[in-house]
Amino acid sequence: MSVPPDDNPYFDQLVSRLTGPGSEFEIVVEDVLGARMPVMRHRDRAVADLLSQSLAWGDREYLVTPSRRVTFARQAHDAYALAAALYDRYGVRVGERVAILAANRPEWVTAFWATQALGGITVGLNPWWVRPELEFGIDNSRPRVLFADEPRAEDLATTDTGDAVVLSLEHDLPRLIEEYSGAQPPPPRVDEDDPAVLLYTSGTSGDPKGALHSQRNLLAVVGYHRYLDAITSAWTGEKYVRGVPSDDRHMLTSALCHITSLHNTIVPRLATGSAVVMNQGWFGVESVLEAIEAEQVTHWNAVPSMAARMLEIDDVERYDLTSLIRFTLSSEPSTPELKQRIRKELPFGRQTVVDSYTITECSASISVATPMELETHPGTVGQPVITVSLEIRDRDGGWLPDGCVGEVCVRSPFVMLGYWRDDAATAETITADRWLRTGDIGVVEDGRLRLLGRRADMVEQNGEHIFPSEVERVLAGHPDVRECMVTGVPHPEWGEEVCAVVVLVPGADTGSEELLAYVAERLAYFKVPTQWHLTRNLLRRNATGKIVRRRPPDVP
Repeated sequence: MSVPPDDNPYFDQLVSRLTGPGSEFEIVVEDVLGARMPVMRHRDRAVADLLSQSLAWGDREYLVTPSRRVTFARQAHDAYALAAALYDRYGVRVGERVAILAANRPEWVTAFWATQALGGITVGLNPWWVRPELEFGIDNSRPRVLFADEPRAEDLATTDTGDAVVLSLEHDLPRLIEEYSGAQPPPPRVDEDDPAVLLYTSGTSGDPKGALHSQRNLLAVVGYHRYLDAITSAWTGEKYVRGVPSDDRHMLTSALCHITSLHNTIVPRLATGSAVVMNQGWFGVESVLEAIEAEQVTHWNAVPSMAARMLEIDDVERYDLTSLIRFTLSSEPSTPELKQRIRKELPFGRQTVVDSYTITECSASISVATPMELETHPGTVGQPVITVSLEIRDRDGGWLPDGCVGEVCVRSPFVMLGYWRDDAATAETITADRWLRTGDIGVVEDGRLRLLGRRADMVEQNGEHIFPSEVERVLAGHPDVRECMVTGVPHPEWGEEVCAVVVLVPGADTGSEELLAYVAERLAYFKVPTQWHLTRNLLRRNATGKIVRRRPPDVP
């Protein structure tokens, strides 16, 4: 097939061929929890099946760390042995919770797959939580078994863990695997819409909530990633064949308790036979770039703050990053200016940078902006991905046409079952016909979504609605601003006033008056911050790299 001068018609033809009747990724409309929505006809029905299917990949590398290389065969052997131990010794059955509290390491993944082999619910606890948050997560999820690495096990010694059996990843896990080596529990009997994973929202503006994801959710993500592989193969003139392993290598830099790492990296790679290069410990930009070069990483899902750190390296060209073919920004919105800097200043930027819109409540990207779209529509997060329906709605839930600002609502097989043990929050977030109210404010322009900010973050001043992201975008354009956060603080007359926390670049001596004048030239008067906090300290972030907005930040 010859490619037309405009790639869009070719891409539309390709999508139709891949998703049409009788195709590998045929899309049909079926009932999902009482609502009719598009799904893939040819799909897996139990997450546990992915583990048995992965045996076909044999000695191919699955997990790579600076000191270890774990094959698919070894991963399956260890996961099945651990599953047998959990089944036989600790009574874990379908629907039982097994929690994991640890920094990224291969044992985290083994515990995950062992739980899935039993049809249990894997609970990803945030390893950077402090004690009140940790006690909340344990009490909320009430796991039968809790795996922890040594640093967290020490914290658990003085923490109320309820009835959970606490096991260490360093000692108990390998001991159980050795004891049950070669064993395999009976396959679980689960339905598509049975729960599989419980992950907690970031809690940047409030208490975290447990997002409960189903077997269907995870497997829909797997189908989406297989579809992406097929798109890539067709675009490059190759033929996609399911069952043939991919040579792609994926960098993992975010915590495994987040959907970017677990749902969209660890899980689909077991299905595609690709390797995951796992960063361990705190994110260090130079060590990650060294790993990309040494391991010939092809894909990297990164939060925008990680990308910003790369821009601060003067000699980034000394790293050979030519293996990267897809660099996806995820987990939090990024400014058009940052995206354009990445595209222009990083050697792999222009052809590989992809932006996406992801939230914990929806297991995969809601929308994705391709490199071409970022070229022509710098502020966009792209079009909805396959099987995702997206609408902009008003406060009463009414549909709004393109060009109107409102709440982003989505419906798809990626949407969570609901919030664990919180029926009221679930009812507020998911409508009776399975539309997810994201709480994000956006607008659809030219068929593409542009995000304006969180409704909860919106500043209301004298009847005016001010989106912090708009002010942050302007501030980020000042050459002396390293990063910034804008929020609302109470005001006795106005209701709220705009407060800006600005992290200055090293050596800059810019004052608040200069920054105020800079913003005032570019935004309406009521959007200009009236409170300023200038600091050299980086803003507080959670494990996924999002700025924590829950409390006013500690500033000098």
